[in-house]
Amino acid sequence: MNSVVGGGGRVEAVGVLSRFRTELYACLDARADGLFELVEAMLCVDGPVVSLPELSLASVHRRGHGSLYDALASGRLDVAGFTAVLAHLELPRFGGRITLAVDVSPWLRPDAECCDGRLFCHVHGRGRGNAQMIPGWPYSFVVALEPGASSFTALLDAVRIGPDDDGTEVTAAQIRAVVDRLQAAGQHGDGDRPILVVLDSGYDGTRLAFLLADLPVQLLVRVRSDRVFCAPAGARKGDRPGRQPRHGPRMKLNDPQTWPEADASAQIDTARYGTARIDAYPRRHQRLAGDGAWAGHVGEYPVIAGTVLRVRVDRLPGDRAPKPLWLWSSVPDTSADSLAGLFFAFCRRFDIEHTFRMWKQTLGWTRPRIRTAAAADLWTFLVIAAYTQLRLARVLAADLRRAWERPVADPDRLTPARIRRSFRRLRPMLPRPARPPKASRPGPGRPKGSKNTVRAPRHDVGKRAKTSGGTATAAPPLP
Repeated sequence: MNSVVGGGGRVEAVGVLSRFRTELYACLDARADGLFELVEAMLCVDGPVVSLPELSLASVHRRGHGSLYDALASGRLDVAGFTAVLAHLELPRFGGRITLAVDVSPWLRPDAECCDGRLFCHVHGRGRGNAQMIPGWPYSFVVALEPGASSFTALLDAVRIGPDDDGTEVTAAQIRAVVDRLQAAGQHGDGDRPILVVLDSGYDGTRLAFLLADLPVQLLVRVRSDRVFCAPAGARKGDRPGRQPRHGPRMKLNDPQTWPEADASAQIDTARYGTARIDAYPRRHQRLAGDGAWAGHVGEYPVIAGTVLRVRVDRLPGDRAPKPLWLWSSVPDTSADSLAGLFFAFCRRFDIEHTFRMWKQTLGWTRPRIRTAAAADLWTFLVIAAYTQLRLARVLAADLRRAWERPVADPDRLTPARIRRSFRRLRPMLPRPARPPKASRPGPGRPKGSKNTVRAPRHDVGKRAKTSGGTATAAPPLP
């Protein structure tokens, strides 16, 4: 076992993990025993999860494969209670404050026409211009980032984006719910620094800042290089009466001729990117129009000022001449002392990609061929429960490495996959609240020679667009 952690630390870690398992079982409202053993099988099976029914063959799963499918179809999880349990766990701090990352990962189901709630998910391809739109279930995740290089993130929430949902509205509601739970759990108080939320370029940072203006959060959003920001408007020229201007000179991110002198700058030496230079342009806002997210806005469009950051590095992996990276912070005035922290926080955002890879390749998040979106939501939270147990067991696990793998110098830096290998050794010291199955006889099943006359319903894929009359219309079916 981990020799770095002392006896008292091990006892405390075992207590935290045991309490989480007990609270997880209490949040399972229906088919609790079958669902809990499904999570156990996910953690203790050899190798990656490649098939859902094969989990029933694990020694820790004492039920048959029929009970496994029944648990996913008829089981229920108290999502509000479970997410509150996640919020009460100890969270990492980045520079003394909580740093969250939000991102979307799709569960692709291209040929499952009987699955409800599917959307066209953007999937990156190799090479420029090879992205595809594939039907599936897009899930939005909120995680807490760790300060150093790590394969772990602290998962806090997951929401499936449906055909009737607006992505920005869902993200804003999700961030609001997470912040409320963190405040209720005592993780964030009135005197603490604002929670930093890091997002990629697919999010509308201006709209999110408007929707979350009453929360103690700071947004850090990557923006595309073709965006235009305006400086603060000055006083009206001349003596003639009229309306005061609302927008100052424009700053086109793809036109260096329009870039003013930076108000603050910082230079950081990094091992991976060389020298990083950060220039800050405070009090910059976008000129809003009556389309997209602002189509239904009533009244004058607001001026939402923030700080534009231009990041330049000497090199990137595989790219010796990288282009500038543009970020937008929802804080109008950003000092030079805080630029380094924002840069490192955005770099740590990519840790969530390691989480997605672990989920899909090892824990088998997208492996089950589940028909209903409700069952997919339940399975997603079960994967969150399994992954959280690996995070809580990181100081207890042994390094059971393969013969060809390098040893880890710091036992606290074990990857989730290596911790999963030794979870079976930790399981005997943990509570196992699931009750053994009761003996029963199989049902009669369908009479021999009869056919299923109930045809499963088919569902269209895509957003439900609004017509001029206000009624919802489904997107056209796939060809």
